[in-house]
Amino acid sequence: MKAFAGWERVSALFTLALPIVIAQLGSILQGWADTIMVGQYGTPELSAAGFVNNAFNLIIYFLLGISYATTPVVGTYFSKGEYDSVIQAKRSSMLVNFLASLFVICLLLLLYFNIEKLGQPEELIPLIKPYFIVLLCSLPFLAVFNALKQTFDATGDTKTPMWVMLGGNVLNIILNYLLIFLLDLGLLGAGAATLVSRIAMMLALLLYKKEKSQLSGHHGDWSFADAGRLVRLGVPISLQMCLEAGSFNVTALFMGWIGATALAAHQVMGTVSTFGFMVYYGIGAAAAIRIAYFRGQDEWDEVRATARTALFMSFSSAIVIVALLFIFKNSLACAFTTSEDVAALFISLLPAFACYQVGDCMQTIYANSLRAVEDVKFLMIFAIIAYVIVSVPLAYIFAFRYNGGAVGVWWSFPFGLTTAGVLYWLRFRIFVPKQSIAE
Repeated sequence: MKAFAGWERVSALFTLALPIVIAQLGSILQGWADTIMVGQYGTPELSAAGFVNNAFNLIIYFLLGISYATTPVVGTYFSKGEYDSVIQAKRSSMLVNFLASLFVICLLLLLYFNIEKLGQPEELIPLIKPYFIVLLCSLPFLAVFNALKQTFDATGDTKTPMWVMLGGNVLNIILNYLLIFLLDLGLLGAGAATLVSRIAMMLALLLYKKEKSQLSGHHGDWSFADAGRLVRLGVPISLQMCLEAGSFNVTALFMGWIGATALAAHQVMGTVSTFGFMVYYGIGAAAAIRIAYFRGQDEWDEVRATARTALFMSFSSAIVIVALLFIFKNSLACAFTTSEDVAALFISLLPAFACYQVGDCMQTIYANSLRAVEDVKFLMIFAIIAYVIVSVPLAYIFAFRYNGGAVGVWWSFPFGLTTAGVLYWLRFRIFVPKQSIAE
């Protein structure tokens, strides 16, 4: 009977996770297409795009973090059959995420008006500024789309956002070709394609009428209480995600100090490793949906069992991913670079990559599990410990004090990610039984 229940959990998580993983991998492929098409137009355009996209990366993570608060709020209402509250929470989330986008736009405008002071080549400024403004205009649409996507996910419908995201990616690629090359707009055309595709994705989810049958006929306006709850949950999640992403940005800076070969190998390894992370992320997001539901039903045994099952699925996926990566390492190296030095360095980073998969699985699953039970106040503190105190200093020490170079930087990742994973796991073990007894 237990084996049957375990298989049911695996099947439920897989059904939810697969569309999320497909959509995320589609976004990665679309990002590659953007880079290739802009690079084919011109090297200055590629350099300008790289600068702007790096400036926007942390902002994208911040907005994602705000939207992730939607899952436990909507999921809890949905599990209790409080469908008016689901609609109310959705509209509150749209408002909160829209206001968050206005906040980050103000911050980015400060950067925009000081671009000339950041030491970029003068010939890139006329390319950077128009592209920057167009991407800035797309943020509110992206933020509202994020809120709507998390609402769909929280009610168990992960397929609709998947199709919308894939459709948006295809639209973006088509518009890239038309605007970059046929209309000869170059980098500005790439920005306009991103803006239009983000508007289209938001409208597709906003106007989609085939919602869960339970929600049809229900209404609700935005709620100040729900908005406050979303902010209290979203801000710590956002800061935790920004700290994690920021630590990787700092290590990229270290790679630049080491040399061009190290930076290139770091880019290739980072691109390849993203595929593994997206699988874990999909499983973790699915676990958050299920855990939020069971929390609303007061089924705390299922909350714990779902987290364990998700971790088992992530570990199993990691074994397969690492095995495939080692088997096809030479082919992958040749696919990404023609430099023998870069390829050799990429292969030398694989042992560190394999070692940090355990920590990456743990931190992804238990960060999502803590979000689902709305215990997020420690996430930021644990992220500071794992990434600011452990990972980044060790990257510097291994690379420069012990002359480990690029390999040394990557050996810091198992320490940082495993620290995060263990801290999140311990917090989950402490919090969930406590809630079980209290409830």
